[in-house]
This record gives sequence, C-alpha cells and structure tokens, in this order.
Amino acid sequence: MSDVTKILQAIELGDAKAANELLPLVYQELRRLAAHKMANEAPGHTLQPTALVHEAYLRLVGPAQSQQWEGRGHFFAAAAEAMRRILVDRAREKQALKRGGNLQRVGIDSVDIALPMPEDELLAVDEALDRLSMVDTRAAEVVKLCFFVGLTQEEAARELGISTSTAERLWGFARAWLLRELKKQNVGS
Repeated sequence: MSDVTKILQAIELGDAKAANELLPLVYQELRRLAAHKMANEAPGHTLQPTALVHEAYLRLVGPAQSQQWEGRGHFFAAAAEAMRRILVDRAREKQALKRGGNLQRVGIDSVDIALPMPEDELLAVDEALDRLSMVDTRAAEVVKLCFFVGLTQEEAARELGISTSTAERLWGFARAWLLRELKKQNVGS
C-alpha cells in the first residue's frame, strides 16, 4: 500500500493532520499534470497551473469535503475530474456576456504559439464526455486522464488499475465515439 493510499485512509478516518501530509506527496505530480493541461489552454488564460492544482486540491480534501478514497488511482482520477470541472467552469465564465462575452484579454507576455481549444469546443467536448460516461464509464475516465490531465495511456492505465492494452482500446473507442458526437453537433467545422 502506497503512502498516498495510507494518508487517504487516514483522512477518511478524520485525521486532521493527514490532509497536510498528503499535499507534499502528490503536489509535484499534480503540478506536472496541471502544467501540461495549461500548456494547451488559450493565450491570455488567467488561471495558472499552481492555482489549478490548489483549487483542485481544495475541492478534493478541503475542510468541507467528505470523500472516501479507494486508493491512489481513485484520488488522481478525482483530481483529473476536478481539474476538468475547473477549466470547464472557467470557459463558461469567459463566455458569459456579463464577463465580456467572446472578448479575450491578451497580455504581451502571455502570447503563445500553441493552437488553443476554443471555449465552445471545450464545452462541446465536456458535454459529449458526459454522454460517453453514460455509455462507458471506464472509457470516459481514460479520456479525462489523457485529454484533460495529459497523462499517457500507459499512465492512465496505471492510475485506473487496468492494463495498457485495455486503456489503449478504451482510448480508441472513446476517441471514435466522441468524434462522431462532435460531428453531430458540427463542432470545430
């Protein structure tokens, strides 16, 4: 049993000190995953990887949270979901008219050459992913870990406790399924 799993169990049992012990163990991995995801975000994005990690961590083990963890893999899957929700919420906020609608503030230092995913496409992918989770939960989990967190299929397989070939099969199925759903909605065309 890993140290992370032991600490997660202690948190479940109400050990107040355990949450403080968890962050140093998972921070670097969460930070790496957040940085990878943020590299694909639109230029001018106001959320930094460190802030994404902290916000996701608070959603997972904050004082108002009561979560039972089945282990390290379950924790990182929940972290992927929390990061996804945070980024989707931010995309929705940016599109809201009261926040300037489609206007985007871009500072000279934040100009990025990478091709970002527009907010409308991110929202469409999120909605399609919700529908996929009703069809195949494991395939949706692989997508969350690979697409939103930036894990490789091998890393996702390890976190979900499945074989790499199963993760690859689920990834292939999910990509084809999501592409079909997005084409139905004419997203990205």
